[in-house]
Amino acid sequence: MSAIAWTAAGSFAAWLWLLLGQGFFWRTDVRLPPRRDVDDWPYVCVVVPARDEAAVLPESLPSLLAQDYPGRAEVFLVDDGSSDGTAELALDLAGRFGGLPLTVSSPGEPPSGWTGKLWAVRHGMALARAHEPEFLLLTDADIAHRPDSLRALVAAARTGGFDLVSQMARLRAESVWERLVVPAFVYFFAQLYPFRRVGVRGSRTAAAAGGCVLLRAEAAERARIPDAIRQAVIDDVALATAVKRSGGHIWLGLAERVESVRPYPRLHDLWRMVSRSAYAQLLHNPLLLVGTVLGLALVYLVPPVALLTGPASGDLPATVLGGLAWLLMTATYVPMLRHYGQPLWLAPLLPFTAFLYLLMTVDSAVRHHRGHGAAWKGRTYARPDAVPDEG
Repeated sequence: MSAIAWTAAGSFAAWLWLLLGQGFFWRTDVRLPPRRDVDDWPYVCVVVPARDEAAVLPESLPSLLAQDYPGRAEVFLVDDGSSDGTAELALDLAGRFGGLPLTVSSPGEPPSGWTGKLWAVRHGMALARAHEPEFLLLTDADIAHRPDSLRALVAAARTGGFDLVSQMARLRAESVWERLVVPAFVYFFAQLYPFRRVGVRGSRTAAAAGGCVLLRAEAAERARIPDAIRQAVIDDVALATAVKRSGGHIWLGLAERVESVRPYPRLHDLWRMVSRSAYAQLLHNPLLLVGTVLGLALVYLVPPVALLTGPASGDLPATVLGGLAWLLMTATYVPMLRHYGQPLWLAPLLPFTAFLYLLMTVDSAVRHHRGHGAAWKGRTYARPDAVPDEG
């Protein structure tokens, strides 16, 4: 066989393994179990880090305040140096909509060694712990919750014996670029951290989705959250890893009652979302970067190349193997597109989307080595000599 045929054979073998040996990552049926109400509903404090979130708060904050929760709950919004009136707007929304009690506070500038978001989370958790809640709900300012979201999360944690329950919020997928990139983002995340393995005690796979994390306060103390992860850029995965390593039982699945209201209308917006932390996922290791680029090329780019070039050169093995690999790739992407209500003709375009992610990852590494670390709402981290990126 030709070199391209052997490469296509490697890609096909990789897809067979991904289909059957990677925790069935492509399935989208890992959801909160059917709700069973508990006898006594525990006290829950909701912590919301917020920096320049005035554009999304009117859609997200009222949904938190309106939670239909039988027990005691209150919300702590931590304004991390916003310049757009986030704190004032939050108080105004609470006055207009009512609901759960809201406390708005500010942590001041983060000290060296802390990312701003985690410093805000630490401040909010300290305020909450003074009230001795059993659970903490860590949720982002762009996340809207259905009225029964908190109730369902607490019921799942209590009846399932979980120390951490996290849901991957349904991200917005309305613009052309969102439709192309967002479902793939969740698909790739599940491929890296198969949800079924996350919930298995003793497995090494640990992950959470930072937009919605219900955390038992005792488990947070045991895992020294957030101090133990204060420098983490990908804080949700670091949080879940710390909790699991300390003996906690964790769960992660796709959300039905939680969604992000943040728009990403342009490719530029999505590009920055991914590139800000992609190289951190690779531990800022050039060898891991090279391996990732080669792996993405083998798994996602080789199949269409082999299928499209094979007939021109009369290479039947390359054509067949490339076509089979592309078919498996497409089939595994279909469930995620259905979850997001997207047209299935987007499935064969996954190689193009994967190529975009490859470029975003390389761009993330280039930005890092130029002194631009990962960022959260205008704050830049990961390198002490980095120049803040206000874009």
